[in-house]
Amino acid sequence: MLRQKTKEVRIGDVWIGGRHPVAIQSMTNTKTEDVEGTAEQIHKLEAAGCEIVRCTVPTQEAARALGEIKKNIHIPLVADIHFDYRMAIAAIENGADKIRINPGNIGGPKRLKAVVDKARERGIPIRVGVNSGSLEKPLLEKYGGVTAQGIVESALDKVRMIEDMDYDNLVVSIKSSDVLMCVKAHEMIAEKCPYPLHVGITEAGTVYSGNIKSAIGLGIILYEGIGNTIRVSLTGDPAEEIRSAKLILKTLGLRKGGIEVVSCPTCGRTQIDLIGLANQVESMVQEFPLDIKVAVMGCVVNGPGEAKEADIGIAGGKGEGLLIKKGEAVRKVKEEELLETLRQELKDWK
Repeated sequence: MLRQKTKEVRIGDVWIGGRHPVAIQSMTNTKTEDVEGTAEQIHKLEAAGCEIVRCTVPTQEAARALGEIKKNIHIPLVADIHFDYRMAIAAIENGADKIRINPGNIGGPKRLKAVVDKARERGIPIRVGVNSGSLEKPLLEKYGGVTAQGIVESALDKVRMIEDMDYDNLVVSIKSSDVLMCVKAHEMIAEKCPYPLHVGITEAGTVYSGNIKSAIGLGIILYEGIGNTIRVSLTGDPAEEIRSAKLILKTLGLRKGGIEVVSCPTCGRTQIDLIGLANQVESMVQEFPLDIKVAVMGCVVNGPGEAKEADIGIAGGKGEGLLIKKGEAVRKVKEEELLETLRQELKDWK
């Protein structure tokens, strides 16, 4: 698909915008002041495939912790700032690779300029973030409530505030928990904004509902060529956000690599524990940096044919399964040996 071309922006050693790949981002849910705990969580996010990570900075102690955290991680570190411009300045001074602010609630033009000047001094980008829940009263009155038009107008107003200070090292983020409103807002702002867009469905919900809402919303937005970094916002382990983001990007053809697991929905013909096996396989394949498709099928009716379309697969029988490799049935395997057989095949894959 044709990606919208935007200004290129550097966040640490990661470039976004232009023709660079869509980057995957998440946010820690630890106390940033807890350097060891936060760094440990970021290590898990890195292992899952996170490329940019954001930490909240509500206190000076949290700002100081950024410097120590940064020494112990390997991906760009973004500081999330709300209301207090001093936290933004302190975060920049302690090595943040980018800051996220809402220029409308940072304390007025003078304080905003102090933040912009510090960002200019260190050469780091500012992410202008506007959520549907933060719309100003005049815009709510103008549009009769929260609307895509209001979100976009608010964001562009904030962008102009910083542009008027002669700074354009910017990333823009507009989010809503209303999926279709979020889609509409991104379609509108993409026509008016030259800066990279960080996209996501905010407050999407639990791993179950949040994944569905994010897959639909981000799928539409990304398919239209919009978006340069993404976050799948979930109420749960942040590592789940990364796994979901990777799958969304891969499904859209925006990423390659990683094992894709396909499995049938089960029916009365199934005579092995396919549900348990499929879940175990999905977890197990994370061990292997392969770009292949693995099929886990439940019966001998459709299973063999569909498994042949994958690089390797299992087609279940009665307490056993056929191992199918590169389109050919290789051998029968007992049910209790299926998982280990697949693991060994992947370990030896060529």
